[in-house]
Amino acid sequence: MRLRVALKIGWLGVAFCMGCERPLEPEFSSSDRAKSLSPELRKSLNTELEEATGTFAHPQMLVERSQANLAKGQAVYQAQCVQCHGISGDGDGPAADYLYPRPRDYRKGLFKFTSTPYGARPIRDDLVRTVRAGVRGSSMPGFNLLPDDEIQAVVDYVLTLTYRGEFEEGLVNLAESEEAIEPDMVNEEVLPIVKQRWVQAESQQVQVLTPQPQFTEEHVALGKQAFLTVGCAKCHGEDGRGQMPDNIGKDGWGRTTRAADLTAGMFHGGQKPIDIYRRIYSGINGTPMPGFASALQSQPDTIWHLVAYVNYVSSRRREGDSPPPGPIKPYVSAEEKAAEMAVAP
Repeated sequence: MRLRVALKIGWLGVAFCMGCERPLEPEFSSSDRAKSLSPELRKSLNTELEEATGTFAHPQMLVERSQANLAKGQAVYQAQCVQCHGISGDGDGPAADYLYPRPRDYRKGLFKFTSTPYGARPIRDDLVRTVRAGVRGSSMPGFNLLPDDEIQAVVDYVLTLTYRGEFEEGLVNLAESEEAIEPDMVNEEVLPIVKQRWVQAESQQVQVLTPQPQFTEEHVALGKQAFLTVGCAKCHGEDGRGQMPDNIGKDGWGRTTRAADLTAGMFHGGQKPIDIYRRIYSGINGTPMPGFASALQSQPDTIWHLVAYVNYVSSRRREGDSPPPGPIKPYVSAEEKAAEMAVAP
């Protein structure tokens, strides 16, 4: 009996001690491409990656900025962002599978709603604006109640994760092409490319080609004419709802996407005329939405006409006008639809 009691007490002690163990500190994870490298190349990659971007316990910014805010930024990120965007910024946090659209994967350096041209990196203020305002019509909330110093700090940390992901991808490209990762090649070929993308972005902010007019019904009519003729209706439909058979594609993260229903009034990149202007001018990074800067180069006022018409279309539901909202149709490709038809009774 005494032995049995002693054993029970012993097991309780072990369980108690195990429960008191400190949880393991999070670690950055490697991309799938990095994991596919040989053990030798992975070791070289991790050495270069850690030297340039640090570890979770001691993160470092690849592009020159103050390191002082990273600890604060990491704390804010872990409290507010990691549930969706994940420890490594891969958009694969524990809540990600339950959200549509999925949280942003920072590792490619792609950000949709920027004030820079298609393909360019955002400027820092673009990220600050997104954190403050959120992304309307998605699960990304605005954090405008956070103190400004915390917003600035968490943007620094997001940039740290972004630089890390881009640098890792560059190292993988080097490993696959050269079958080696030599420090000299990293410093001459990989680091400069990653840094230059972000340095260039600061001078690439899109400026309007002509001043914004005071919108009138005439602007709306001209915008509708352009909407139907320059290519907008091909994806968004003549009514702006996007319920087109071919309105389906892949985004820069390899996920299925479609053109927006403009009548919903949910402009993810911002509601202001300048926000809509930049989406039309530059397109939307990482999506099939193209920019119309070249197509409308000889008629720059047409971009403002389109802004006027998009604003008009986005207000129709609020004003009780048709078309009715209707259900959002599921993503079904032509091949999937054909397969469904083949097995239908």
